[in-house]
Amino acid sequence: MNQKITTFLMFNDQAGEAMELYTSVFKNSRILATFPTPNGKVAGGTFELDGQRFSCYNAGPHPNFEFSQGISLMIAAETQDEIDHFYDKLSKGGEEQPCGWLIDKFGVSWQVTPPILMEMLGDPDREKAGRVMEAMFKMKKIIIADLVAAAG
Repeated sequence: MNQKITTFLMFNDQAGEAMELYTSVFKNSRILATFPTPNGKVAGGTFELDGQRFSCYNAGPHPNFEFSQGISLMIAAETQDEIDHFYDKLSKGGEEQPCGWLIDKFGVSWQVTPPILMEMLGDPDREKAGRVMEAMFKMKKIIIADLVAAAG
């Protein structure tokens, strides 16, 4: 893989656990390499989620290495089953957020977004798009059927 830009996640002490969780949630995913600490614990590594490469390392504990909702990982989930899978697995032990967002148990922010939502929000019929937006604002996990009903 010749990926120019790789997302690098700096954890306090959970890089190995995070790689295990993430690669269990996404199909076609794997841990490519790990870096051990002197005591044999995983200090960091490189992994792929459905072909997208990520790297991670343990920084701490260190107060400057905390995740922020200012950046998130967005998942294009085509079906309600996919939305349910990703949202439920990644929010477990974390925090559900409005509009399809969640914070996982490591503090990483994710958006589980069906492409149809983005299409409906960009609809030239601005009243229709507004109804969809209002419906989305009432949701945590996105429910496609409710968006379609709001679109009319």
